Amino acid sequence: MQIVETTNEGLKRAYTVTIPAQTISERVEGEIKKIAPQVKMPGFRPGKVPANLVKKMHGEAIHGDALNEMIREAMDKLVADNALRPAMNPDVSLGEGYEQGKDAELTVSLEVLPQIEAPSIEGLKLEKLVVPVAEDAVTEAVERIATQQQRFETKDGEAADGDQVICDFTGKLDGVEFEGGKAEKQPIVIGSGNLIPGFEEQLIGLKAGDERVITVTFPEDYQAEQLKGKEATFDIVAHEIKAPAESKIDDDFAKELGLESLEQLQGLLKGQLEQETAGLTRTAMKRSLLDQLAAGHDFDVPPTMVEAEFSQIWQQLTHEAGHEEDPEAALAEIEAEKDDYRKIAERRVRLGLLLSEIGQANGVEVSQQEMSMLVSQAAQQYRPEDRQRFMEYVANDPMMAAQLRAPLYEDKVVDFLIEKADVTEREVTRDELQAAIEADTDGETTEAKKPAAKKAPAKKPAAKKAPAKKAAASEEAPAEEKAAEEAPKKAPAKKPAAKKAPAKKAAASAEAGAEEAPKKAPAKKPAAKKAPAKKPAAAKTED
Repeated sequence: MQIVETTNEGLKRAYTVTIPAQTISERVEGEIKKIAPQVKMPGFRPGKVPANLVKKMHGEAIHGDALNEMIREAMDKLVADNALRPAMNPDVSLGEGYEQGKDAELTVSLEVLPQIEAPSIEGLKLEKLVVPVAEDAVTEAVERIATQQQRFETKDGEAADGDQVICDFTGKLDGVEFEGGKAEKQPIVIGSGNLIPGFEEQLIGLKAGDERVITVTFPEDYQAEQLKGKEATFDIVAHEIKAPAESKIDDDFAKELGLESLEQLQGLLKGQLEQETAGLTRTAMKRSLLDQLAAGHDFDVPPTMVEAEFSQIWQQLTHEAGHEEDPEAALAEIEAEKDDYRKIAERRVRLGLLLSEIGQANGVEVSQQEMSMLVSQAAQQYRPEDRQRFMEYVANDPMMAAQLRAPLYEDKVVDFLIEKADVTEREVTRDELQAAIEADTDGETTEAKKPAAKKAPAKKPAAKKAPAKKAAASEEAPAEEKAAEEAPKKAPAKKPAAKKAPAKKAAASAEAGAEEAPKKAPAKKPAAKKAPAKKPAAAKTED
């Protein structure tokens, strides 16, 4: 085997690799002899099929497998002999016109990771912004639960605003029932805003046993295409009218939620609020830490890694822009800032490599148990029948494994650095903490901006059934206590209100799968081992 370096410029490397025809032939012959005893052929006893017939029948496939294996071995040797650290999988191509009996001439090009001197971790100074949990915040949380757990008691007389009507309804377009427009004994709270505009208000005045036909117009942006902007009628049959019952916030209230006392409920909520703000506090500290590292280090990074990171950012941005109220304007806005996003991608990659170097220099590792948990969690995105195949795919693809490992590895390095830093605490409000996370540094953003942030994002298509509202208290709240607040399960469910634009993602996040890039180029896998297709998007709930 002959290896000749043809390019050595910066982080770019290129080689030609020649595998002699004789070496390939010997490997093929050896494989034929190895499998011949296992081949069955009519007219021959098992294990007695002549090697020349085996070669005639399976020679092409055996040759292909042998050549692939030899290319893998050649890449391993190339990487080892030249002490390379590939940033991404090398690009390997077999010369045009290759055929059996000839030398295999390979062209290999790759980018290598830069040599980074592990920075000193002494002298890091961080400020920990702490948000104390006020008692009134806990009280408000308890009151929200009480509101969501609202009980209703049967009453005589007409339904009024705030009352609950237990009714059947049947929706019709031009006198014909439409799919998803029917429900029986559905609890509807007048004024809850869970149904399409005009529906709930027309239930006012109903009494138990009343029947009524109401007319409503579906919004132009309704999720069901056939109902958008259409006028429809609903035949209503009222079974029961209920009025809100007084909710007492005491130990009995807590026991209805499956807890022992009100004090325990308050403690759980306080812990939940503390956990939420602790997460924001860590995010702010990580942001500050990464800004310090970025300011003190500037080195070349592999363009292919930057391009891969930029592609992920751009894909996310264009997807989100496509769901804005004015997609064209949103796309134009991010297009005008394309260069900024490339800088963000470059910063992400540089920080990922820097954190990797710090982690390796200080013995930070992701354990096999942690890696197994990561793979298992990622496999849940796939159909049950494909999960095992996905785990096998990750086990055989170092780059995929590194991609899964990278976020956890980064967090462990960040935690290590925070422990080593000189940390001072300062009490702030939650708004001040959030502002610190979203603030720009030295006038240059370190975050992936959101397109058209001032515009409300397009509403998400609702599922056939509107989800019941979760009680903010705990998952232990019995289902029957939530029934009164459940949104209608059929067509009248109104679209969820447009959510506020989520907080910007910190582009400082390393998220660089190549931080632990494999030391050798993994061989290409047969098509059968490709990662299985993920579940259809409809099967997952997106925020």
